[in-house]
Amino acid sequence: MAVTLEVESTLTDRYQTTVPETVRRALRLGKRDKIHYSIRPDGEIVLTRAVSAEHGDPVLGLFLGFLARDIASHPEQIQAVDGGLAQHIQSLVGSVEVDLDMPLSADDE
Repeated sequence: MAVTLEVESTLTDRYQTTVPETVRRALRLGKRDKIHYSIRPDGEIVLTRAVSAEHGDPVLGLFLGFLARDIASHPEQIQAVDGGLAQHIQSLVGSVEVDLDMPLSADDE
């Protein structure tokens, strides 16, 4: 059975706190690292170590999150791609073959 550790910290007058040492160790946090907060509908907050920019594009992540929320909120607005647009896209890419499993070259990364 997994043991749950519970720790507390105090907010200063400027709403700042020190991340307790047990939390820093569990998340492998160092100085200047970032913390990611996930706020769940029931009010529970989950802290994780933020993914650095070199491991993901933060702007793309925000955009994809926006799309997911918009699709969930307004599924009636989802439309199929027009056949003419699909043909135009196909004419632009022609017979370009893409292997999505192939690693990027050093120049492409």
